[in-house]
Amino acid sequence: MKEFLRSTITDILSELGIEPVDFSIEHPHELAHGDYACNVAMVAAQKAGTNPRELASIILEKLEQDSRLRGNDSGGNGNDSGHVLIEKIEIAGPGFINITLSPQFFNQSIKTIFKDKDDYGTSNLLSGKRVLVEHSSPNLFKPFHIGHVMNNAIGESVARLAESAGAETTIISYPSDVSLGIGKAVWACMETGVEKLDTYETLQEKLEFLGTCYVEGTKAFDESDEVKTRVREITKHIFDGTAGPELDAYTMGKEINLKYFETMTKRLGSTFADFIYESEAGKVGEKIVRENTPKIFTESDGAIIYEGERDGLHTRVFINAEGYPTYEAKDIGLLSIKFDRFNPDISALVTDYEQQEYYKVVLSAAGKINPNWKDKSVHLTHGRMSFKGQKMSSRLGGVPTAAELLGVLHDEVAERNAEATDELKDMIGIAALKFTILKSQAGKNINFDPETSLSFEGDSGPYLQYTHARCNALLEKARQKNLAPDIEMPDGWVITEVERLLYRMPEIIETGAKNWEPHHVANYLIELARAFNSFYGNTKIIDEDDVMAPYRLALVSAVGQVIKNGLYVLGIEVPERM
Repeated sequence: MKEFLRSTITDILSELGIEPVDFSIEHPHELAHGDYACNVAMVAAQKAGTNPRELASIILEKLEQDSRLRGNDSGGNGNDSGHVLIEKIEIAGPGFINITLSPQFFNQSIKTIFKDKDDYGTSNLLSGKRVLVEHSSPNLFKPFHIGHVMNNAIGESVARLAESAGAETTIISYPSDVSLGIGKAVWACMETGVEKLDTYETLQEKLEFLGTCYVEGTKAFDESDEVKTRVREITKHIFDGTAGPELDAYTMGKEINLKYFETMTKRLGSTFADFIYESEAGKVGEKIVRENTPKIFTESDGAIIYEGERDGLHTRVFINAEGYPTYEAKDIGLLSIKFDRFNPDISALVTDYEQQEYYKVVLSAAGKINPNWKDKSVHLTHGRMSFKGQKMSSRLGGVPTAAELLGVLHDEVAERNAEATDELKDMIGIAALKFTILKSQAGKNINFDPETSLSFEGDSGPYLQYTHARCNALLEKARQKNLAPDIEMPDGWVITEVERLLYRMPEIIETGAKNWEPHHVANYLIELARAFNSFYGNTKIIDEDDVMAPYRLALVSAVGQVIKNGLYVLGIEVPERM
């Protein structure tokens, strides 16, 4: 509807001989002020040679005469439903044009929700486009921690936004499988005895053993030159793929870590189409950097660097003096593999915000090798998470692992709802965590407060899950009384705030997809849930003697569907009952 109005107003400007201008059509903060407010008259008045209110009056008159908005368009130019789309147009303040949509429009939007069901809210914005999303890339042999959980929540939602906008979407991960840190862990594992892994029964126990090896290996590396030499030797064997006990120990640990990663991310609602490993990207990146030296890169004191200062950035080393590719060269290799393997139109990458400047340098260099690598890449960032409340902080310590965090959330839910199944406790805890991450604008730090994040009242994921369950419960209760939803609006129906929000869903998801910002969807769902729960609290929805009851039930069903669809985009599961 928003784009339809924009197109109609643009046509009116052209008809009036006014040059195109950049104007906005927004939803007023107060629903009483109409459904849309447009500033076109204030923006275009000077070009029209008149004052804003006079121009607004002319545009208003044209809008009222437009057949497409009155519902009798015979040319198929937008509105061929035969319904009046606009009920009222008013001029406000210095020249705003406030537009109130018609009851027929709102009724049609309810019918569309019933027709489209799980597809309601989708669009063709990215139809025909291939979108590649990289997220949740773990450092093998190190814990999958809270930073990875934030990365996962944002990356999964970005992928689902692309999917909802019609893109062919592929999700990948880029595990760090070769590094000096991994060499340290493998050294300690070999010193302790790799066979000890076979004595542990659970995956968690094996991971804890490998984590201990990482800590002990790091300590020994810092304290002994002999260990330093041995660790570097082990790391080289791993990088070169040299057969032997070092590679065997590494392979065993890698398989355990990957299994844990897949288990944990599946618990969070993610699966991956492919993995591109750092070891693979390193070899490709080193070759590309050497081939482009001195054309793009420069030799300096035995290393190969990119002089970013020439682009207003900073210099970074791509191949070190020992002849090994750095993270920068590996990311060049990663870009090459991504575009060769998937040929994306858009390649989105999610990282911590502290890597912003780093990626500016990498993409600057990459763009000189292949312009597509830079032009088609989108770098998205997230902040850090801290924990509010002494109890939460003391239970989690410094940087908690994902397993520790989800375990604490499971216990917190159990304290509030002991009768819930383990599956439901997990679902609620993950919803609380993900929604806290996704309702904030990208890049901002987050303070997780279990009191508000796990609440069934307020701005939380569980609140939305509960609202959806409430809708289901109302519909089930109505069925028991032989009442069913009816999408035909009864005579005398007064449009509610719920209807004035429901139709916005496709617009909200499209906005989120255009900007890769899930918070638009999260905040919209909260606004809708508040309006619905207010409606529920002030209205007798199930009443066999009230002719309005079936249409009220249609609204209940529509709200449940829209919340379900919106939470899917956020990567949050919706229980049928709570």
